[in-house]
Amino acid sequence: MTAIAENRRARFDYHIEERFEAGIVLEGWEVKAIRAGQVQLTDGYVVIRDGELALIGCRINALRTASTHVVPEPDRTKKLLMHKAEIRRLIGKVEQRGFTLVPLNLHYKASANRSRNAKASARSSAR
Repeated sequence: MTAIAENRRARFDYHIEERFEAGIVLEGWEVKAIRAGQVQLTDGYVVIRDGELALIGCRINALRTASTHVVPEPDRTKKLLMHKAEIRRLIGKVEQRGFTLVPLNLHYKASANRSRNAKASARSSAR
């Protein structure tokens, strides 16, 4: 597992309860930009829409050499890939107990881009 980008802010702002890994659906220019290190996870979060997971706020800046026929959108919502049973389990925990889903890092696994996410609860402001 080769890490591409880390979200260190998530470990500071949230108490990590459980970690899970999901595949991520990307366009061609996004894969090239990620390989060049042009990704930022700091403002990212995961939402559940229609029984699917979506990564929002993950910024991927396009390379200058991006194709001319593609209009890159840096803040595009990306779909996360997991088994239905795992998604249903996460839905139950997030809706019932008020957990938040946050991205922890992006990494390569067997030449595929993956997102490591976490089920987390907000830390109390008084430390």
